[in-house]
Amino acid sequence: MDEECRNCPALCETRTRVVHGYGDVGADFLFVGERPTTRADATGVPFAGEGGSTGDGGLRRMLERLGLCAVDSPADEPALENAYLTNLTRCRDPDRRPTDEEIGNCEPYLNAEIRMINPEILVPIGERALTELGTEYTTTPVEELVLPDDHATRIRGRGFELVPMIDPREQTDEQTQAWLEAFVELMASDYRQTKGRRER
Repeated sequence: MDEECRNCPALCETRTRVVHGYGDVGADFLFVGERPTTRADATGVPFAGEGGSTGDGGLRRMLERLGLCAVDSPADEPALENAYLTNLTRCRDPDRRPTDEEIGNCEPYLNAEIRMINPEILVPIGERALTELGTEYTTTPVEELVLPDDHATRIRGRGFELVPMIDPREQTDEQTQAWLEAFVELMASDYRQTKGRRER
């Protein structure tokens, strides 16, 4: 992964660092957000804890409740098991969301991570990630993939299942609970039947 990527000149001016994926490279569950947050831009770790009751701290607590993140691990170096975290884009502009061109420039990095991890379940976090992953990895027409309707549902894909999630910063307590319950049920099922296992 290129730590000095210059593919998006505007983002090169605003980023602190390139934020590539982080976590268990043998993971079954790959979480994909839209762009690095402020804390991730500073630390280089996607979804690094921002503290408080919202933001990336919300996702961290969800992972802890699922047993995918060690509760006592550092905020900026979460100990993940069976989970890998990444984003559509690797760099952050503090004032705007990424353009379609910027997401396209980063697509080879995301595709390389997905091939490397070879997960069973893709978790698009937010509308933009659902659209991008849904277009690439499902046969469902993209206009039918919408949040909040698809939050906590299972969507069969090409080689993967998708379990979309509303951005934790925007979830109600009820939506968080619904997603956790759906994911616990998935984890207890034989989710690996969705495709043949390949040697890692």
